[in-house]
Amino acid sequence: LQLGEHPIEKRTHMVSHQHGMAVTKTLQEGKAEPRCWSFFYGWDELQGLLPEGASLLLLRVLACQQTVPPGLIFPTINTEGHLCSSSY
Repeated sequence: LQLGEHPIEKRTHMVSHQHGMAVTKTLQEGKAEPRCWSFFYGWDELQGLLPEGASLLLLRVLACQQTVPPGLIFPTINTEGHLCSSSY
């Protein structure tokens, strides 16, 4: 079985505004037209937000300490651009 090339490009664009943050997700499969979704979150929803890069750093710190504090939960934005919780 041989599968042909099927490039997929995913982008997340986050823009900070006075009242919150706008998130735009773009998905392009092969040569098809890109599909876009936009979301807006208020600052009250984003309090304590842990972006993907910060999450990776936190995981490294926790691994070095070899301990995870109980109840360690942060709001984060998933791969679809929706606000969710990330627990460790």
